[in-house]
Amino acid sequence: MPDLIQIVTAALASATERSGAHLVCRPGCTQCCVGVFPIAHEDAARLREGLASLTQTDPEKFGRVNQRVQKSLTRLDPWFPGGRDPGDPTTYGILSEDEQSTILFEEFANDEPCPVLDPATGTCDLYEHRPIVCRTFGPPMQTPGDEGETNLATCELCYIHATTEEIAACELDPAIPALEAASNQAFNAAHNLHGETLIACALRPTSASGL
Repeated sequence: MPDLIQIVTAALASATERSGAHLVCRPGCTQCCVGVFPIAHEDAARLREGLASLTQTDPEKFGRVNQRVQKSLTRLDPWFPGGRDPGDPTTYGILSEDEQSTILFEEFANDEPCPVLDPATGTCDLYEHRPIVCRTFGPPMQTPGDEGETNLATCELCYIHATTEEIAACELDPAIPALEAASNQAFNAAHNLHGETLIACALRPTSASGL
């Protein structure tokens, strides 16, 4: 399978070029960095790889990210709708998939900033290792709608003055969700994993307590 990151990067470059001034995403705009969201274990692995690399390239930044992760975990506990026992790596930080937990997650930590976000600069400290959802958010992208239909979702700050036709012309490659799902499924099968997690849980220091 072609490298998913390369596919997404090329698709985003194409959508950005077609979008022109309608796509207003820029460094310092952090609206999409506030409020927790689920990520796949493959995303989590990339984030951990990026954080580990900071121990060599920028130890001070590594320390700041770790501090924000621990503070975030403290705030997220005890309402996290999933595994909270740090002594059980098979369930810790994995979102529960039952109906009640799904409902709880819809209102969970909507004001919690991403721990990878540098509040001083408004930029991502692990930008090159960010999850797929972070890479694709902004341009028009197909999302499931009612009764099996699909909608083109965009960042609410972008495409404000674009027509329906202009938005459709800027759509991100519609094959990406299926490619991402297949990649995640293969990764989970290879590592005996299931479900989804959060960025803070994925980056939990081994010495951290909390969830």
